[in-house]
Amino acid sequence: MPVQSMRALLMCSAALCLGAQSAAAQDQTDPTLATQDTIVLEAINVDSKRAVQTDETTSETVVDAEEIEDRQAGTIAELVDSVPGVNLINGGSPVGSGINIRGFGAGGTYGTDQKVGIQVGGAAKGSEELYRIGTQLFTDPALYREAVVKRGMGGTFEYGSGNFGGLLLLEPIQASDMTGGEDGVRLRQTLQYSSNGDGLVSSTTGAVQHGNLEVLGNYTYRKEGITTDGSGVARSLQGYELPSWLVNGRLTFGDADQHEISLLLSETQTDESDVPYDSFGTTGGSFGNVDRQTRDKTAVLRYDFNAPDTDLVNLRVELSYSDQQIDQEYVPGSSTCEGPGMPCGMPFPAGGFASVNADHRYQTTGLTVRNVARFDTGSIAHELRTGVQYSHRERLDAASAPGGIDERVAVFAVDEMLIGNAVTLMPELRYEHQQIGGATYGNYTNDALMGGISGSVALGGGFKMLAGAWYNENLPILDDLSTPAYMTQSEKATTYEVGFAYDGVDVLAAGDALAFKAVAYRTNMWDVTSYTTPTRVPYTTVDLEGIEIEAAWSHGSGFYVDMNANIARGSGSAAGTRYDWGGIPADELRLTLGKKWDDTFDVSWEMVAAADMTRSTTPTPGYAVHNLRAVYRPEAGVLRGAEIRVGVENLFDRDYRPHLATRQATGRNIKVTLAKTF
Repeated sequence: MPVQSMRALLMCSAALCLGAQSAAAQDQTDPTLATQDTIVLEAINVDSKRAVQTDETTSETVVDAEEIEDRQAGTIAELVDSVPGVNLINGGSPVGSGINIRGFGAGGTYGTDQKVGIQVGGAAKGSEELYRIGTQLFTDPALYREAVVKRGMGGTFEYGSGNFGGLLLLEPIQASDMTGGEDGVRLRQTLQYSSNGDGLVSSTTGAVQHGNLEVLGNYTYRKEGITTDGSGVARSLQGYELPSWLVNGRLTFGDADQHEISLLLSETQTDESDVPYDSFGTTGGSFGNVDRQTRDKTAVLRYDFNAPDTDLVNLRVELSYSDQQIDQEYVPGSSTCEGPGMPCGMPFPAGGFASVNADHRYQTTGLTVRNVARFDTGSIAHELRTGVQYSHRERLDAASAPGGIDERVAVFAVDEMLIGNAVTLMPELRYEHQQIGGATYGNYTNDALMGGISGSVALGGGFKMLAGAWYNENLPILDDLSTPAYMTQSEKATTYEVGFAYDGVDVLAAGDALAFKAVAYRTNMWDVTSYTTPTRVPYTTVDLEGIEIEAAWSHGSGFYVDMNANIARGSGSAAGTRYDWGGIPADELRLTLGKKWDDTFDVSWEMVAAADMTRSTTPTPGYAVHNLRAVYRPEAGVLRGAEIRVGVENLFDRDYRPHLATRQATGRNIKVTLAKTF
């Protein structure tokens, strides 16, 4: 679709939203208009590991609290890499791992390319291109109750711009998750041991609820030694320690409990001594080792007002602050470039390379005012989400990167419409204004209008057709302040999706339930400023396409099956030559077979299979890895109320490397977890 046509589509989307607002003003006198329940049709309940989001018109996967506990992940990246289209770049380390979605995100040089958004409780995280350091999402999976992965652009415009690959939304745990909304005090203690690397985890959570006040506190300490691959070779020179804490409080008040104030505070840190600066392990020690300290702080203050006499006012005001700090100091004598007889192809400066000795700090303040209005216009039921966002991101000067300020103001509108009982449409629109600059680099102003539309049509018999088209822009970034030509040129992309979904019962046998969703997509990107070929020739365009499949089946007897698959292809153009796109993963199939005995016992087997990847300058062979998981919840005796989990990852100790990773995967790893709520 030409850019002019896409912009026309955006203007039509805006007209739909404005027309809906006008109709809403006419209908304000009727408080009995459609509520949220009329927007979303009830899905078939498939009792497996993960629900398939067949009611969503976009590509979305939800990893809930039960699955977070079931996977016993050590990092957020390890938690969400089971989603189709999402791939883990390395793993087992909070510093050396990164997240790739649909070919965008982490790579072998930077932990992020700023095309995958990350938000923690409403605060933006991890968007800096740090040289040979992984993602800046330094946090612990134990702190969260839900992880929502939006693949592609659909559903991302109310959160930010430039999310060509997708968006990860992390929702922290709350007191009511433990108290069940009843007054009282609850304490939950979790202990975990991992055999590969002698990993230890202790997570202590306390929750108090008294009337309309609830407060939760969590402290998690995670420690892991040196892990080995399937051949017994060490994957790193040192392990890590990762202490984290979180406090989450909420107060509800008013005659109809229409007011709510909540406060989230969290901090995660890790200290590493004499570890390779290159956390990806691709430069043969040329950069040497560093002592590295990492701190990540988050604060979110939120106010909600749900008007008791109308569905047109459901207001949220959210103020967030994120502070990420990385301090590094070169360890003298550790670089292979230092000293006689150690050539590395680059001059070694006294005291180490600038990037190695660089200290980084990023402080982001955000303010969002959002309203959700629910109403009818004739036979169309609307859920209209509108809002204004302000963000102020400051990057302090570092020895290897320019400091500066990125300030943005945005307005957005998303209208989720149910037309009759068969058609759903969701136009999205976002306008963003940016002022960016640094003391020694000049100041620049940029604007962008972006958005798109998605929809579904019920065909009967449980089948739905899905489709969507979006246009997005990635505005200039602080990392490029030293390149003036990049500061007035945004990167641009379109994505198109088409697919179908199915919900049904009694499909293969009486008493079963099946949910299925398949989506094909194509993304075209131009005005590229982020990527170069291995020989450092700048890319000008990037074209990606793929198919993502999710399925879940369960039977009343307790048997269940989960399956997802991802097939992706991509190429880029540089100086008139086409190259295979380096961010594309190998084709992958993930299959889980399991059996539940009520809520007492659940056992499952998971296979992760990847095909040979030859469309790359660094090809990798295929593999199949097997994982076992079991959970037991005693209903009587001393252990009543406890959960005992046992997991075996890489059961046959396979030595392999996922295609996008830069080091071998972890070998066999037995994990044992004991959790009890008092």
